[in-house]
Amino acid sequence: MSINVAKTAGFCFGVNRAVDIVYDLLDKGRKVCTLGPIIHNMEMVSELEERGCKAVDNVSDCPKDTTIVIRSHGVAMSVMDEIQSLGLSCVDATCPFVKKIHNIVREAGAENIPVLIAGNKDHPEVRGIVGHCSGECYTFNSNEELLGLVDKIPIEKNNDVYIVAQTTFSKKEWKKCLKTAKKVYTNAKIFDTICKATSERQEEADLISGNSDLMIVIGDRHSSNTAKLYDICKGRCAETYLIETAKELDKDLVSKSRSIGVTAGASTPARIIKEVLDTMSEEIKSSETVNETESFEAMLEESLKNLNTNERVKGVVVSIAPNEVIVDVGRKQSGFIPADELSNDPTAKPEDIVKVGDEVELLIMKTNDVEGTIMLSKRRVDAQKGWEELKELAESDTVLTGKVASVVKGGVIVIYNDNRVFIPASQATASREDSLEDLVGQEVQFKLLEASQKGRMRRIVGSIRAVLREQRAAQRAAFWETCEVGKHYKGVVKSITSYGAFVDLGGVFGMIHISELSWTHIKNPSEVVSIGDEVDVYIKDINEETKKISLGYKDPDANPWEILRRDFPVDTVVDATIVGITTFGAFANVIPGIDGLIHISQIANKRIDKPEDILTVGETVKAKIIAIDFDKKRVSLSIRALLPVDEAPAQAEPEVEEEVVASTEDAVVASTETPAEEAPVVEAPAEEAPAEEAPVEEAPAETEE
Repeated sequence: MSINVAKTAGFCFGVNRAVDIVYDLLDKGRKVCTLGPIIHNMEMVSELEERGCKAVDNVSDCPKDTTIVIRSHGVAMSVMDEIQSLGLSCVDATCPFVKKIHNIVREAGAENIPVLIAGNKDHPEVRGIVGHCSGECYTFNSNEELLGLVDKIPIEKNNDVYIVAQTTFSKKEWKKCLKTAKKVYTNAKIFDTICKATSERQEEADLISGNSDLMIVIGDRHSSNTAKLYDICKGRCAETYLIETAKELDKDLVSKSRSIGVTAGASTPARIIKEVLDTMSEEIKSSETVNETESFEAMLEESLKNLNTNERVKGVVVSIAPNEVIVDVGRKQSGFIPADELSNDPTAKPEDIVKVGDEVELLIMKTNDVEGTIMLSKRRVDAQKGWEELKELAESDTVLTGKVASVVKGGVIVIYNDNRVFIPASQATASREDSLEDLVGQEVQFKLLEASQKGRMRRIVGSIRAVLREQRAAQRAAFWETCEVGKHYKGVVKSITSYGAFVDLGGVFGMIHISELSWTHIKNPSEVVSIGDEVDVYIKDINEETKKISLGYKDPDANPWEILRRDFPVDTVVDATIVGITTFGAFANVIPGIDGLIHISQIANKRIDKPEDILTVGETVKAKIIAIDFDKKRVSLSIRALLPVDEAPAQAEPEVEEEVVASTEDAVVASTETPAEEAPVVEAPAEEAPAEEAPVEEAPAETEE
């Protein structure tokens, strides 16, 4: 039996460069996020996520203090412009071969030359290339699509056209397309931009699969280049299988095959390829006949000395370093626990988890006989023990406490007994407006909604909101037992409408009507309060039937009429600002919140036809308070009382109906701010915030055992 491994299997130059850039940033302590998964391999993406590298779908999702890494596929020019406009730190890991294509299509756009792109239009690399085209551009994924494109978009044979290809486009299909293109577009400028490594990988896969009984293609099923390798191998070897990890390997097929070929996509890490090869080698060895002369006792003794992967052992902590812990497992090999295998909490430090001399139970991850080392895991053993407890707790209604480790797509991850519990966004906070980022690093209480296992994958889902709801219910019950009209409370503004502000009093919501927010006229409650403000309020009214609460906010000591009564009696001379002019006089602001009327007869010591002959809006004048009616909230002012007596006969004061003085219809502003009628109790919800409760999201929380 033989195994033939392709020399070109595994990371290509561009992918390897991008991954190294991310690891280098993480090693320097930088916060990192990638625009989309850094590579098409979920094993590697999950590993980077555990180290704190978050994959985001949009530039706007990247936190300000984080370095955003552009993956090897590249992005559209508009995306780079957005990153720059937002002032984000960015490292461009676009593959140099992809950048070459960007330069070509930009050149075509500058010369107004159409571009044809061979590749999958939905692939990130192709979308990025299209994003650098400033003129006409079209995509095709096969020779048939190119022929269809020619019919739909005819181009004169004597016109120029640029043709480029996605770096991972099928070499075989590309040759077919070139024949068609050269026939149709005689002036076409063709750029063979398929990556050389891709061509070599496809050619080698074709050769090996043609000489193998069994062909194994290793890579992520979402990877474009891996899918093309599979298609090539399938055409040459009937027994061709695409696997993502060693767990998917059919050992029976391996043991029955005489010649096995192995290749891997450009996004497949070397360690996954090695795990597959190790599994195959072990199966081959186990299927071979044991030499009958070999002593059974000797084989047994040897087996007892070997440490097998997935075996549990006990070890004693010998030393602790920032990146690993050295342990003695009683064998000749040196045992070590990588920092990320100590705990599922990425923020935990090794010295906080174990101490020198501690005896710990560990799981063997990998043995390296050449270097004489054993890689071990503590977190996986702890997670298994915690899992058993979680399965029991899922049947109860127990409130658990855990630490929020990170924000992920669709929710947050809480660590409980070294297990990762997924909390959907709809179940993570009391309302949808609350930030998930604020939860990171916080100890939270939650209940389990689900704890199930399918194969080696676990689904653990919890709800923080369920606990918050119970706590708020208890707060509401306590509130209604003690609340009464006139009682003061401290609350937090949770939402604002055009007619008032809703305040959380601790499990119960009340509303401050806009008329209760200020003694002066305001157009919107946001002029006085903002969401999140802590405010001192008192209960004005309680609707016992509907449990609705009306709140008061204005400070009685700031009532402008009380200030006027105290500090500005009749005969006081004030600096008044003209705020409005009518046919019968002018309105002037005495103090904030109170305007007084200067009747036309009190403007001058001589007869005038119109108030605007003497006064202008915005002008400040000296005026004397000549009358105050606190019941009707009216103030009368006089400029004339401060002027010298004129020898001419005084202008007769016409009779003015009382309603004229109080009128606001004929004035730019009211002579005085007449308080609004007592606002009725608004039908605002008291039991829950105005936001509607969201259903539990079906986002999986799957962790590997």
